[in-house]
Amino acid sequence: MTAIRLLLVDDDPLVRAGPSLMMGGAGDIEVVGEAGDGGEVEALVDRTRPDVVLMDIRMPTVDGLAATERLRGRADAPQVVVLTTFHADEQVLRALRAGAAGFVLKDTSPAAILDAVRRVAAGDPVLSPTVTRQLMRHAAGTTADTRRTRARVRIATLNDREREVAVAVGRGLSNAEIATALFMSVATVKTHVSRILAKLDLNNRVQIALLAYDAGLLEEEQEEH
Repeated sequence: MTAIRLLLVDDDPLVRAGPSLMMGGAGDIEVVGEAGDGGEVEALVDRTRPDVVLMDIRMPTVDGLAATERLRGRADAPQVVVLTTFHADEQVLRALRAGAAGFVLKDTSPAAILDAVRRVAAGDPVLSPTVTRQLMRHAAGTTADTRRTRARVRIATLNDREREVAVAVGRGLSNAEIATALFMSVATVKTHVSRILAKLDLNNRVQIALLAYDAGLLEEEQEEH
């Protein structure tokens, strides 16, 4: 089995040392590089070709948000997991909107961080529906109406089946769970997810979930049931 290639980005060498030792002890994860600032990330990615980047959100020169936006705008971009000290943080939400596959708290247990890296490398988001709702509540404010209007315009480009799948993704269901709930094959679910990503110009399931929340689709579903 090919090891997951991991790049660590944090401005504190001591913070980088912990995950580096921890990941180094995992036979299926290889730390291929470390960076102390977001400005170093793109060159390191070109040189080391990581599968996953574990990215600190707050760094003095180029922060993790800017670095994530730059990375996820590239072709064949690595997955990004954001490191943060807060559950509900506006910068975390912005990083998720920019394409990060999830986030972990800096005080998360080593086993949970290992699990997050493995899950993201396998294509699964590291973000529970509960945490997503918490983030969305935190972000609610004067721009909420504008954000909802824009999200609904984008969602309107989906057909009925794609919309159902988008709602299911927003609920945090796996492809297998969506297949069972909507009476379709897993392969068909994957096809719908791929079409949703292409139509909405998104690059992962987390962004689908956030757009579904923005558009109010999950609130509508709860009212119907």
